[in-house]
Amino acid sequence: MLPPYRSEPFGDFSSSDRRAAMQRALRHVSGQFGASYPLVIGGEHIMREEKLASINPCEPKKVVGYVSKADQELAGQAVLAAEAAFQTWKKVPVEARAQVILRAAAIMRRNKEELAAWMIYEVGKSWVEADADVAEAIDFCEYYARQAIELQGQDQPLAHNPGEYLQLRAIPLGPGVAIPPWNFPLAIATTLTVAPIVAGNTVVLKPSPRAPVMSVRLVEILEAAGLPPGVVNLVMGDDDVLGDYLVDHPKVRFIGFTGSKGVGLRVLGRAAVRHPGQNWLKRSILEMGGKDATVVDETADLDAAADGIVAGAFGFQGQKCSACSRAIIVESVYDAVLKRVVEKAAQLRLGNPAQPEANVGAVIDKRAFDSISSYIAIGQEEGRLVVGGEVVDHELIKDGGYFINPTVFADVSPKARIAQEEIFGPVLAVIKAKDFDEALAIANDTEYGLTGALFSRDVERLERAREEFHVGNLYLNRKCTGAIVGVHPFGGFNMSGTDSKAGGPDYLRLYTQLKSVAEKL
Repeated sequence: MLPPYRSEPFGDFSSSDRRAAMQRALRHVSGQFGASYPLVIGGEHIMREEKLASINPCEPKKVVGYVSKADQELAGQAVLAAEAAFQTWKKVPVEARAQVILRAAAIMRRNKEELAAWMIYEVGKSWVEADADVAEAIDFCEYYARQAIELQGQDQPLAHNPGEYLQLRAIPLGPGVAIPPWNFPLAIATTLTVAPIVAGNTVVLKPSPRAPVMSVRLVEILEAAGLPPGVVNLVMGDDDVLGDYLVDHPKVRFIGFTGSKGVGLRVLGRAAVRHPGQNWLKRSILEMGGKDATVVDETADLDAAADGIVAGAFGFQGQKCSACSRAIIVESVYDAVLKRVVEKAAQLRLGNPAQPEANVGAVIDKRAFDSISSYIAIGQEEGRLVVGGEVVDHELIKDGGYFINPTVFADVSPKARIAQEEIFGPVLAVIKAKDFDEALAIANDTEYGLTGALFSRDVERLERAREEFHVGNLYLNRKCTGAIVGVHPFGGFNMSGTDSKAGGPDYLRLYTQLKSVAEKL
């Protein structure tokens, strides 16, 4: 019998032993830079001459690894391999499927520092952020394994009907596609892969070309845990070559996607098209970003509010869909909170996250650097620059690292571009509101609805936020990032996606369909 689910504890790097373990892991991983990795299709490891390089965003001259690039023919073979494996995997008892996933969690737990080290190098996460990513991946495995047993280990409850034997079963959908982003390259790849397979589906995993090595590590872990060939198939390559092809494939039953609004809408539109040989409606499970706000009223603990704003805005360089990109402050405390935010943001240490003292690393690549820089230029016209915006110290960029200083613009109009458009970088727009009513209206005045936070000591306002702050994840008197599996089910409204609530009690149902059986006695 499984013990109750408990979330994985985060690492304590104040411990000298843990710090030493992390340093050893970083040295070990750096010694593997430049290795080549195969595609995995039907259990066969396929090494191709054409490769995609995954680079270290802090030192782009260093290649973390080379992954084999798939073409559409190989992607098609992966879908067929998933379809073939589904015929046997769906018949494996749910307890046995769950056991594979629990073994995967145990392997991750034994290798936490090494997995975190790979993320530090591949996407530029700090020690704390990388450790949290691994913990979240472990949590997804543990949580979904238990969910699957509860959902599929017995028939679902029904009302009694005399003279009939009744059953309601949650059965899998079939082969699907998982398209995770680069910013949580282990955790989100895990949720989009593990949830469907523990429910009896099979998957073609196509990671972001910006962070493919972490998906290689995930598939290695699943193989080591005993996952049969073809249940998860790994194809890597350019989005424009593989993305539409996999979404359109007539054998694909579902698409799990996390990424930008634009790509998510494209997935949704294409998934709605019926292709020859397709006799079902594809299910789209989408998480597409946000323009998240932290509201501060005049009753709030102003130091706690400033801490929450800065942590939410600049953790992992603001490269989170849940990041605080708007701080909306009532005018009576606006100057006081802004002063605290400026002081705390200025204290953040920009640097290579392989060093434990670095709070803020590089953004993911040149494309992101250019996009964020363009928004900083726009911000110069739309607000008052109070932190950042200047050229990064030359010592950090001597190797070409994509570093951007934490940047804060004050006195921003609620309708400004930097207050409405997702920047996905370390840029914060600070907006003044005349009172709480206006602050709440500004917070809701966006096409997104993912996360939000309110700092207030007023019970009536906290209750109003519960009812009126239109986001999928609302946080009261704490930062708007840092959802924990099983504790804060994660997913948003409006253009933030389909409110799929990853890590929540109903998430696994998205990868199943209910079959009702009635037998007359």
